[in-house]
Amino acid sequence: MSSLYIDRKGIELEADGEALVFRENGARVGTVPLAPLSRIFLRGDVRLQSSLLGKLGERGIGVIVLSGRIGKVSLLLARPHNDASRRVQQYRLSQDDQFCLYFSRDLVREKIFSGRDYLKLCREKDLEHRYEITLAMRKLEGIADSLHDKDSLASVRGAEGAAAAAYFQGIAAISPPRLKFNHRNRRPPRDPLNALLSLGYTMLHGEAVLALYGAGFDPYIGFFHQMDFGRESLACDMVEPLRVEVDRFAIDAFRSDILRLEDFSTTDSGCMLGKNGRARFYEHWENLAEKMRKRLAERIEDLFAKMAAAVNSGNIPGS
Repeated sequence: MSSLYIDRKGIELEADGEALVFRENGARVGTVPLAPLSRIFLRGDVRLQSSLLGKLGERGIGVIVLSGRIGKVSLLLARPHNDASRRVQQYRLSQDDQFCLYFSRDLVREKIFSGRDYLKLCREKDLEHRYEITLAMRKLEGIADSLHDKDSLASVRGAEGAAAAAYFQGIAAISPPRLKFNHRNRRPPRDPLNALLSLGYTMLHGEAVLALYGAGFDPYIGFFHQMDFGRESLACDMVEPLRVEVDRFAIDAFRSDILRLEDFSTTDSGCMLGKNGRARFYEHWENLAEKMRKRLAERIEDLFAKMAAAVNSGNIPGS
């Protein structure tokens, strides 16, 4: 299955049998078969018929809308998984403090080691910043070692925050100097690397929402990320250890000149990737996205196994 990225003003979409038709100023300018599609990303002034949305939903094709300069995500989801019992188990376990604690410690430990391993690879190539990278790695390892003593979600979240700060100190050391990246910032991002990280995290989060929904889970009910209005907390949980792959992708994109400083513009609203840069981003992003979809599927299966084990052991509220 593949993705389709549409980032062009004035395009109108409609269905014609088993094909997606593109029209511009009333003229038919192209077609894409629906069969191989699993998701469609829309950005810009794109118009489509409600009948097309219905056909996409019937075929399990999700629609991800990136609106505004910051690419805020809206999702139009296909039909969900038929097994509602998964969601019932999910709701019950989200109220089990012990399950949430065990899940969160494992999740944060995995995220820390993923970041540590990436920095280790970078240290082998970047001898100039070996000291800074080693320092960040030692901080990460120390925080990971302390996780087994954390007896509350609040303390685990504190450890995750400290690990993120240490990790991005290492990222600042290895990032190309021309990017002037000093630390992670967002809402809005203030430099090209932060802008690309935000876009990549947004795309990955959208993939997680679609995958969870299709697997029968409620993306809004998490275990490490607790319920928060308007946030798909379980999707946030699923992507945490995978964020490092977005970081790797972003830094490599600048090192290989796939993206350059002139592809970005900075205003009072923050630093944004322009249209030409987005076209190259989408082209190269799909290779990573395919890998991330497989990783997400594996993580969702692992989550289901953990939940089943907890239910079978009776470790749920009211059992």
